[in-house]
This record gives sequence, structure tokens and C-alpha cells, in this order.
Amino acid sequence: MNSSPNPDTIVLVHGLWVTPRSWEAWKTHYEAQGFTVLTPAYPGFEIEVEALREHPEVIADATVPETVDYLASVVEALPHPPIIMGHSFGGLLTQMLLARGLGAAGAAINSAPTEGVRVTPLSQARSLFPALKNPANFHKAVGFTPEEWHYAFTNTISREESDRAYGRYAIPAPGHWVWAYGLLANFQPGHQETWVDYSADRAPLLFIGGSEDHIMPPSVNRSNAKHWAKSPAVTDYQEFAGRSHWTCAEPGWEAVADYALDWALQHAEPDTRRTPPESKESPA
Repeated sequence: MNSSPNPDTIVLVHGLWVTPRSWEAWKTHYEAQGFTVLTPAYPGFEIEVEALREHPEVIADATVPETVDYLASVVEALPHPPIIMGHSFGGLLTQMLLARGLGAAGAAINSAPTEGVRVTPLSQARSLFPALKNPANFHKAVGFTPEEWHYAFTNTISREESDRAYGRYAIPAPGHWVWAYGLLANFQPGHQETWVDYSADRAPLLFIGGSEDHIMPPSVNRSNAKHWAKSPAVTDYQEFAGRSHWTCAEPGWEAVADYALDWALQHAEPDTRRTPPESKESPA
């Protein structure tokens, strides 16, 4: 059992089109409260934003299995199960980590959907169109223009504020991730790389949505949360009014950070080192 009443470490998992730099405010916020905070990068994403813009080819061939395995190794190396929080695609990865039996509690913020979530609102399709408009992007790292970023990520703040955020945080993303997991995952035979066992017993999981999120609208997050109804584990959903996909950095982000942490601490499981669920064979 964990000798402390609550987890003392938080692992923050970034999403696509950004790097761990996107967590800089949350990291400082949580560290000021005495937590150890880790912000691991996906393999290949370790270099700075500016360098990734110059050489996006270094992440064009990144894979989800490699990324999940690396993040799992970070979590498994800790002395006690941490709280795991992920934003956007990081929310999807958080779900996959918890489904492996990792973490004391999790929060999936503006989460990309795991396989089986078929809700695709018009604003989501429009947000992803820059990557999907050309099949050649499947083999490239694809970025947003400042205008596209403002629509997809930061639609609740001014264009001037959005451009500043774009300049500090925005990078390209592996095009094949958007194609394979944002478009094709529900139309391929068998389980794909973003599949999770929705009946798995895992750590408690909170979904957080923003009412004005264009790229991962609340309907996507609500549907994703409902898919976990077969699990005996705690699953909750909280929606913040007036907030965009950029909820972790737009004004008022502290309310989201505090809610996520308070919920996680309230529901966190003691360290019993649960055995990861056995993997199920994909159907032929």
C-alpha cells in the first residue's frame, strides 16, 4: 500500500500539434503545491518547438504503440502510481495507460476519442481538414496555419492572443495519426492501435470537456465517457462553459487544473499495484 494518503506525482501527457512546453503553467502550478510533475515527450518530440518546426520530418514516422510503451515505462519507473492527466491526443493516451492498469487516477481533458467513438461533429471535421485534405499528408508531419490554429484550438480568445500562443507552442503533427485515428480507425477490420477494452477495471477516470471546443467537442468526450460504462471503475464527466480546446492555457485555466487535481485526489486508488489486464487477441 502507498504509505502516503494521496499520490505525490502527476504525469502530464501533451497532445498533438504541441510539445511538453504546453504544460508549463500547469507544471509550475502543481509544483507550487508540493507535487512532483513530469511532462514526458512522445519519442521524437523531445526537441524544442522551434527545432521541430524546422525539421518536422523527425516526427513524421512516430507511432502510437511506441509512444504508449514509452509513457508506460515512465509511469512504471515511479515508486508509486501517479495521477495521469492528458490533453487532446494525450487524453487518448491517458485512457490507454489506465487500461493497462497504470496510474492512481486519470483525467482526460478535451480528449481525442479511443476506437469505437463514432461521433464526428462538423467543427471537428473542419478542424482536421488541413491534415485530411491531401492524402499525401499521410506520410508527412502536418501543421496548422495561424488561422487554422485559431479555429481549431483557440477560438475563444482574440486572434492576437491566438497568434502569440501559436508562436510559442504550435508544431506539426504526424499526418498518419490524424488519418488513421481521426478518420479510419472505426472503418478498419479488427482492433486498431487506439483500441482499449472498455470493460477493463482501471483507475478512476475523469473526462473534461469545453463547451466551445471545435476540434474535440463535448459530444465527442461525452460519447467517449459513455463507452466506459462496462467498466466497474469510476468514470466521470465535467464540462466547462465557454472554454475552447486551448482550455489548459486560455485565461481561467487554473479552474480546470484545480478541478482535475481535486477530483483525482478525491478518487485516487491506493497503491495496490494492480495486475494489468490480459491483452485480448484481435479478431481475424
